[in-house]
Amino acid sequence: MTHHSALVLFSGGQDSTICLADALSRYQHVETIGFNYGQRHSIELTCREDVLSSMQELIMARGWPGQLAADHVLDIPALAQIGGSALTETRAIQMADDGLPTTFVPGRNIVFFTYAAALAYRRDIRVLMGGMCETDYSGYPDCRRATLDAVTSALNLGMETAFEIETPLMYLDKAESWAFADRLGGRDFIDLIIEKTHSCYRGERTHRHAWGYGCDDCPACDLRANGYHKWVSS
Repeated sequence: MTHHSALVLFSGGQDSTICLADALSRYQHVETIGFNYGQRHSIELTCREDVLSSMQELIMARGWPGQLAADHVLDIPALAQIGGSALTETRAIQMADDGLPTTFVPGRNIVFFTYAAALAYRRDIRVLMGGMCETDYSGYPDCRRATLDAVTSALNLGMETAFEIETPLMYLDKAESWAFADRLGGRDFIDLIIEKTHSCYRGERTHRHAWGYGCDDCPACDLRANGYHKWVSS
């Protein structure tokens, strides 16, 4: 089946911004969805607005077929109420006894895709897109393709429809993601990612590095910085 529309899970971070550009380069109608789930900081919610505004100019400059349509932000406070994550509580960012970083929010992506699918169902959109990756990531089990395949099956059974969950970055390391962004939008898009997107778990945006803003110490900054330096030196 040929699809003309996509709904992108868009946080305002590097990976979801690359996915948004990919969707705009391939689909005629693109909507975005973000989530306020009680994050420790709201910087990513502010950054996503800046990215969306800047993306309009890039669409015209690159001649992408996609129209950036409605943006949706949903409140999911239950994830913070459940607690136990360094992304929703003031806790140290470190490896936990279960081998996962304390930034892991159990079930987050499963919940996100469930809400996204419910919205997409009403808006007659069948392609959902997310920036999950299992090649160069923090080890979250809900970022793995096997998990998302199972989620796709459950959504399609539960809604009697035919959703597809696309993950363009699933098998790319961070250096390859930077290269993919360059192929999609060139230097202007790279500059947008560096200046506008946010990935730092600590919400740090006072220190600007070659790869963007961040604490340069948390796992998200490490991945982003190492990928950038590997890409520029290749």
